[in-house]
Parts: sequence; structure tokens; C-alpha cells
Amino acid sequence: MPHRTVNLHLVSDSTGETLNSIARATLARFEDHHVVHHRWSLIRSRLQLDRVLEGLDHEPGPVLFTLVDKSLRLALEEACMRLGVPCLSVLDQVVDLLQGQLGARAREKRAAQHVMDADYFRRIDAMHYVLAHDDGQGAAGIHEADVCLVGVSRSSKTPTCFYLANRGIKAANVPIVPNSELPPELADSPCPVVGLTIETKALIEIRRHRLRLIGADGVRQDTNDYIDHDSVKAEILAARRLCNQHGWPVIDVTRRSIEETAATVLQLMDAWHARRGAAGGHAPADPAAVVLGGGAA
Repeated sequence: MPHRTVNLHLVSDSTGETLNSIARATLARFEDHHVVHHRWSLIRSRLQLDRVLEGLDHEPGPVLFTLVDKSLRLALEEACMRLGVPCLSVLDQVVDLLQGQLGARAREKRAAQHVMDADYFRRIDAMHYVLAHDDGQGAAGIHEADVCLVGVSRSSKTPTCFYLANRGIKAANVPIVPNSELPPELADSPCPVVGLTIETKALIEIRRHRLRLIGADGVRQDTNDYIDHDSVKAEILAARRLCNQHGWPVIDVTRRSIEETAATVLQLMDAWHARRGAAGGHAPADPAAVVLGGGAA
């Protein structure tokens, strides 16, 4: 099939996060096609919608939207019909399904997922926690964590913690540093501890990029254990052995996105709590320490 360029318009009366996530997940299944995203967020009046219609008229393409206001929906759908472009309200089918199952009508409430409720403040609290406990900081506060991630430097611990915080999860982050002891608080952690590992070659590339960003590109590889192949390989293996000794499950993040890593952490958290519940509140004697999604180091 020849290469095509498509204008995709995402129209929302809120932040547009839902549409962005749907578009990203869907377009990942199409290769060799160029999609130009036109993001129109906080569209809540006819004047604001007119700007969308002007853009749509200038660069026509399919429209995905989440609009609650019926008059705005109708105006957008009429414009799309006039231009001959497809138009889809991405939540309608889900809402219809749930209305049928729940036997109740959905409220016409704009941006209902962004209200400042207890869940919102829980996410903000989790974000503050991650900031205060990043990269081994505030080890004494680990007892407040929902989960603790451990791993060698540059194994995506920090971005994974921030992603989890956006889900309301307080995630501590402790680096495994060669010849350094882990915080004693981890010896009998009241929360699940999950190790992150990565293949040697991939980690060296990430660390080299890090050195370039901080202006240390001139560092010789053979004099710097941070990017020396044998040293990095030994560091990764030592970290895996340490996790195995403590019975901490390990996730290989080499070919995983942050979202995928976070989803696996959540699964391991659920399994940890299920085991403790089954054991009457006590951790199992020998939890599985399998490397998830692993590959050769």
C-alpha cells in the first residue's frame, strides 16, 4: 500500500487526554503512514468550535471527538458531513453499553474525570512523594510507600515512578550502586519491592547519551566503569543476584515502554497483596523472583 498522509483532528471539551491515548494506541498498529495530529482541546463554546471548523475546512481529515454539548456535537457532525470526512464520538458506544447494563442514563457532565475530588488529591500527594523519594532520597519514608523500585542507574526507575504517581501510587526509588549498601528500611519492607533490569548494550547506550547531555562525552570508555561493557554487565548481574537474594521480582525493561513497565508493577503489587492476604498478613517465605520479559544481558 502506498504511503499516505492523513490529517487527524482530535476535538475535546476537556484536556484531550482520552483522545490522545486512543489515537496513540490505535496508530501504533499502522506502519508507514504519516498522520498529522490537530489537537483541539477545551472546546466549550460555538466561537471556539468555529476555530475547529476553520481548521477542518483548511486541512480536512477524520475527526475523533469527545463533546458533551449537544449543539456543538451537531454543528461538528454537520460540518464533517458537508466536507465528506468521517466523524466519530469515541465514548458513545461505551456509554451506551454501560447505560444498558446499569439501567441508568449517563449524566451530561463535561470533563467528569478531572474534578478535584479525593482521587485528584491522592495523585497530587503521590507526585509529591515521588519527588521527595527519588533516587534514594528520604529512605526513612519508604514505610509510607505503596511500592519501591530498585535497579541500577538509568534503568527507568524515575519515569516509571512518576507514571505510577499519576495513578495515585506512592512509588519510592532506590538505586543499586556497586559496593554500596541498600537502605536498611528495605530489609523488611512493608510494601512490595520490584527490581528493574535492562540489557547491557541498551544500558550503555542510555548512559552514553546521558554523558553527552551533561557534557561528559569526552570521557574514555576504557577508564569509566559507568559505560565500560564488562563493568556494566557485572553491575547488572550483581543487581539481579541481590534481587533474587531478597525474593524481589524483576522486570526487564529493555523492550518495554514506561506504560508497560508500570502496568507490570501494578500486577506485581496486586500479587504481593494477594499473597500477604492469603498468608494472614505475612509475606511469603519464598516469593517468585522471576525476570519478566527478560533477555540476555
